[in-house]
Amino acid sequence: MVQNITVAISEDFFDAMYNLPKTQQQKAKVFLQKFRSNPMSPGLDYESIKKARVDSLHSVRVDQSYRAIVMKPKEGNVYLLLWIDKHDNAYDWAETRVPTINPGTGAIQILPVEHLQEAESLQPASPDNAAEGLFAAIRDRHLTRIGVPAPLIPLVRKVNDVTEFEPLQAKLPAEAFEALSMICEGESLDDVLSVYDISLQESEEYDTEDFKAALSRPDSMRRFMLMTDDDALNAMLEAPLEKWRVFLHPDQRKLVARHWNGPVRVLGGAGTGKTVVAIHRAKWLADQLSATSEKILFTTFTKNLATDIRQNLQAICSPEQMKRIEVVNLDAMVVTFMRKQGFKIEPLFDESLRNSFWQQAISEGSELPELPDSFYCEEWDEVIQPQSISSFKEYTSAKRLGRGVALTRLHRKQIWPVFEAYRTLLADSGKKEMEDLYRDALNLITSRHLSLNFRHIIVDEAQDFGTNGYKLMRAMVHEGKNDLFIVGDAHQRIYGAKVILGQCGIKITGRGRRLKINYRTTEEIKKYALSVLQGVNIDDLDGGEDSQHGYRSLINGPEPETHCFQTATEEMDYLKDAIFAIDATERGSICVVARTNKLVTNITQELKQRGISTITLGKETSDKIGGSEVRVATMHRVKGLEFSYLFIAKANKGNLPLLFHESEDVTIQRQQINREKSLLYVSITRAKRFCSISGYGELSSLIHGS
Repeated sequence: MVQNITVAISEDFFDAMYNLPKTQQQKAKVFLQKFRSNPMSPGLDYESIKKARVDSLHSVRVDQSYRAIVMKPKEGNVYLLLWIDKHDNAYDWAETRVPTINPGTGAIQILPVEHLQEAESLQPASPDNAAEGLFAAIRDRHLTRIGVPAPLIPLVRKVNDVTEFEPLQAKLPAEAFEALSMICEGESLDDVLSVYDISLQESEEYDTEDFKAALSRPDSMRRFMLMTDDDALNAMLEAPLEKWRVFLHPDQRKLVARHWNGPVRVLGGAGTGKTVVAIHRAKWLADQLSATSEKILFTTFTKNLATDIRQNLQAICSPEQMKRIEVVNLDAMVVTFMRKQGFKIEPLFDESLRNSFWQQAISEGSELPELPDSFYCEEWDEVIQPQSISSFKEYTSAKRLGRGVALTRLHRKQIWPVFEAYRTLLADSGKKEMEDLYRDALNLITSRHLSLNFRHIIVDEAQDFGTNGYKLMRAMVHEGKNDLFIVGDAHQRIYGAKVILGQCGIKITGRGRRLKINYRTTEEIKKYALSVLQGVNIDDLDGGEDSQHGYRSLINGPEPETHCFQTATEEMDYLKDAIFAIDATERGSICVVARTNKLVTNITQELKQRGISTITLGKETSDKIGGSEVRVATMHRVKGLEFSYLFIAKANKGNLPLLFHESEDVTIQRQQINREKSLLYVSITRAKRFCSISGYGELSSLIHGS
């Protein structure tokens, strides 16, 4: 590439490029490589756009019929690729857009002429701070500081109440609409300024001619990518565009690209981009490790999520960066580690075998108090394993907070032999529970002073790990700068129990952050999903309560649908009609979800009989498989994925909630139901544009309005 030249590609350019026919997309990719190498090449055939409002806009040749729109500012060697289309359409786009720099934020903004003209046609605003309307209390200069372009302020002043606010979304830059939406929901201006790290004490305006400097500012970086890295550009162009690969929200970017002085915990509702942040964090840390043999561990709870994350990392990382990142779910990593240390172990994952061990252990007991059989397994999972209790003496002083059955010391003495018998049965069979393996690995690391060669650990789906898992991860990496980066959302806890990071040696004081903007689902789907969890107290992974205050989606769409049919056949006929009503080119973005593998098999067969091709997403199946087949998956499998159209099927009473054993402990019953609610919440929030929930006979009691 020619030196001392800055080339950047806009988000709009990528949108336009991936809407082109396939042949032109390939030509556009070749053009991008050529342009990056030399944006001044004579073969690009620069043409001025006479009707454009600014003379810095030009068109350049992609092929005989297609042109790209480029901005070449007057100052500096800067080139901005803004749009690509057929010749006339490209010119029309350029003639109806005005690139500018907001003097209040220093960010590059692309303003549609029609909205500028609408603002110009309005009556002059009242004197500053005296205007009427929803935002009357906010001064003009403060509006520009939160991203409102000065020429569009009359459009903001025109809004009298919340009902008139939504149309502004299509007229304002994203950062301005986000900030104003927070104010609409009751946040003060000071709170909004704090979220975006804006200081009103800074009176100096940004240079509106310095586009090179503007490209480095957060709100520009959510819209523009600097073309400085050949490997990253090539990797991005080899696969269909997913915007999160390049364009980060400023809230996300400030979590990613910085040095932290210790563990960080990032919370956020479904769709807020927690995993996106974690993935970009791994890439950023990989760059910091270029001169060391140490690595980054990126871990999550399940194997299939680790597979999805690895593929997403490969989409944005160079091969050299990937060499520094190990992606593996924690269970698999621990089993591999223990075997390398010479231990012949077999983790116990078979629930039926586990239940048989418990039945045998209980049958060997004598003089047991009157307790249901389910009590023992629950006591083990809720008290003994989390507290690493290995002796009766430890059990006598163990805390049993939240357990529904009180035990005297005599009761504990009577039932302790059952737990010992269960341990013996595990040992005799050569099996160990993962909680025990976590402790064994921790003891080996600490007693032998072992190093696993990890400088940093990134934890995704943090809510699903337990106390022993976190204690192990704390020991796997030295305390210090950038050691642990933990992202999660207890609203989505479908596996683990509550955990308090501070009690695991992970101190996050002053380093807890929250993401609030939902990029995936519509506001209507988000609200419906949250209604499922109404009345459930959600923790913040460190002993406090989490709140969804300020959690918002800036996308609107249809309300989620619920359908209850008389028969299973009627429900499947509905699914067939609904799927065929969606354009065939979008079939690959449809997913039908059910509670169990058995139901998934049934649905797959029924859809096949109705002429619909499907792919079942299993534990070993990635969703990065392309094609036009409708996806079918369990509720657990869709965690971490997203689909334009989501159908939750066979959501009947009996299927949902699904309780594998009926506990007589009221506390356990509540925990089971809450976990099923979280699973339904996770499923609903996989939908980006449309969500339908259906069943036959009687719908599940968990479904809102049923």
